[in-house]
Amino acid sequence: MYRPLKPSFLVLMLLVVAMLGACSTDSKPAATPAAAGAGEAEGEGQPLTKVKIQLKWVPQAQFAGIYAAKEQGFFADEGIDAEIIPGGPDIVIEQQVVNGAADVGVTGVDSLLVSRDNGLPLVSLAQISQKSSYRLIAKKSAGITDPTQMKGKKVSTWFGSQQFQVLAFMEKNGLDPKKDIELVKQGFTMDQFFNDQVDVATATIYNEFHVVLESGVKESDLDVFNIEDAGVGMLEDTLIAKKDWVDGNRDLAVKVTRAILKGWNYAIDNQDETVDTVMKNVTEGSTTREHQVTMLEEIAKLIRPEGFTEQQVGSFVDESFTRTADIALNYGLIKKAENLDEALEKSIYEDAVK
Repeated sequence: MYRPLKPSFLVLMLLVVAMLGACSTDSKPAATPAAAGAGEAEGEGQPLTKVKIQLKWVPQAQFAGIYAAKEQGFFADEGIDAEIIPGGPDIVIEQQVVNGAADVGVTGVDSLLVSRDNGLPLVSLAQISQKSSYRLIAKKSAGITDPTQMKGKKVSTWFGSQQFQVLAFMEKNGLDPKKDIELVKQGFTMDQFFNDQVDVATATIYNEFHVVLESGVKESDLDVFNIEDAGVGMLEDTLIAKKDWVDGNRDLAVKVTRAILKGWNYAIDNQDETVDTVMKNVTEGSTTREHQVTMLEEIAKLIRPEGFTEQQVGSFVDESFTRTADIALNYGLIKKAENLDEALEKSIYEDAVK
């Protein structure tokens, strides 16, 4: 529950997105207030520039920095009137950005790579999460204390583009994912794990892992395997925009990025207050404050991991991007090697943190 979009209908959605991209790639960006210069005005009495920001899932602490940026006036300080658009199971982030329904979006790096591989002119403005959130979990009763003991077991994970970290983890530990395990499609709940329908399940550290603990399972009753620590983690949340929008609204792109990164640093440093802000935006009855507190605590560790300064939030770590792109290529998620110099608008981030 409450998890980010898992594109189980990835192929169908990509066809839709590719068609939209083909129709819009060669056209100039539609006129915006920013193009007319409104984005330069930050003084009192000056009109704010409207910017639509598309989330990859429903309102939750996974996007706390964006909500904090709006609540604390960081967007307004940059002359921006930000509209935050929730995502959902039927929302394709890349489609929203390509067709102009949103100016900026939050998506996974794997989805960005697939979209670019299919010819869509999308780029990353900043890398929000710096580490994989994925864990593989097994009940102690399954007797799996080492990854090699997953041989012959049922392992569940999300499909679409989400399974490749798990496959890479198996290979890293000497297992052939096609022969040595039974890969099972995982739903959006943890019911398969609770009901012992699988031996090993996938969980994000900020969501499903704590759903399991909140159900009454003790952490001491679990064996947990960290995909990031195994060296095969793929980058997740990234901030994207259409290339020609960035080229035509560069100053605005910098300002949006600056406000969001400032929002994330504020959210990480003021978590209790920021959870209150998040709770104002969630769908009533969809979650609890306690769950969102835990989510933000864990998300903060992915966005500003140990050793990261405030200025490094949103930065591009080439090694992590290369690893993510290599895994995507090795498993056929993309057909050609990605040119990261073209995929990453590093100068936007660099100017945003000056």
